[in-house]
Amino acid sequence: MAFLLRRLAFYLAAFIAAATINFFLPRLMPGDPIEIMFASAGSELSLDNLNALKLTFGFIDAPLHEQYLSYLKSVFTGDLGRSIKYFPLPVTDLLGRALIWTVGLVGLATLISFTLGSFLGVMAAWRRATLFDSVVSLAAIFSSSVPAVVVSLIVLFVFGYTLGWFPNGYAADPMLDPGLDWTYISSVLYHGALPMLTLVIVLTGGFAVTMRNNMINLLGEDYIVMGRAKGLTDSNVMLWYAARNALLPTVSSLAIAVGTILGGSLVTEVVFNYPGLGNTLYQAILARDYPVIQGQLLIMTAAMLISNFAVDLSYVLLDPRLKGA
Repeated sequence: MAFLLRRLAFYLAAFIAAATINFFLPRLMPGDPIEIMFASAGSELSLDNLNALKLTFGFIDAPLHEQYLSYLKSVFTGDLGRSIKYFPLPVTDLLGRALIWTVGLVGLATLISFTLGSFLGVMAAWRRATLFDSVVSLAAIFSSSVPAVVVSLIVLFVFGYTLGWFPNGYAADPMLDPGLDWTYISSVLYHGALPMLTLVIVLTGGFAVTMRNNMINLLGEDYIVMGRAKGLTDSNVMLWYAARNALLPTVSSLAIAVGTILGGSLVTEVVFNYPGLGNTLYQAILARDYPVIQGQLLIMTAAMLISNFAVDLSYVLLDPRLKGA
């Protein structure tokens, strides 16, 4: 319990540090979105209009430390302001809608990739120096080395344009009303097939390589030899002795993947015009919608920290030595 409390305090401090950087970074840049809007309007807006805009979007004229304290309060209360591009929509509502799509897409793709990659890595290590090991290793290294934008464009061109098996964009048929009926759910699955396939291809190789290397490093350990000497079957030794211990570093890479994909899925979502966090961030950058950009960065940071804390919890379950730490 003390171990988890220490880690929780560390992640809370890390989140506050990230929120601090998120606050100061835009303010170190010249100008702000309100001044940009005012300048682009030319002589159509007066100074009174400028002040009204600042009040509307939460840009207060106060000392920097007061602005910082007000910002921290808004972060922990969930009030991230209003979007400039989609005004008057609150940032939390905008990102909340996008988060549902990204979590569904990324969560399922990561789960499939982690399961498939770990299985292939275990089998490749157990059958090392065979044809199966060579094929899996080469395919894993190749898939993890190719940029996501290249994989996205190839998948879109082959399955979307050439074969025409799947739609080329959107998260569902725009002619359907959102709901929990099978018609809409099947449309969501159908439209999400290509971006999910892209993420699975990109992620599986990394998990497979990590799991294979971990397994190979453990196969010569004494407890593996002891398990075989006891007369245990190969499947028991492979799964309960080697794979369980090799899984710990792979779980760490899973946490990193979750955090980075929430931002790294930007390319995939833009290519397939998928309405997730990545595409929302891209549109906000084009519009210089600072409140949305700041909110998105906070979500990415929180996702990374939460996933790492979940890994710490799994470590306590997988490694008995940490239960008394």
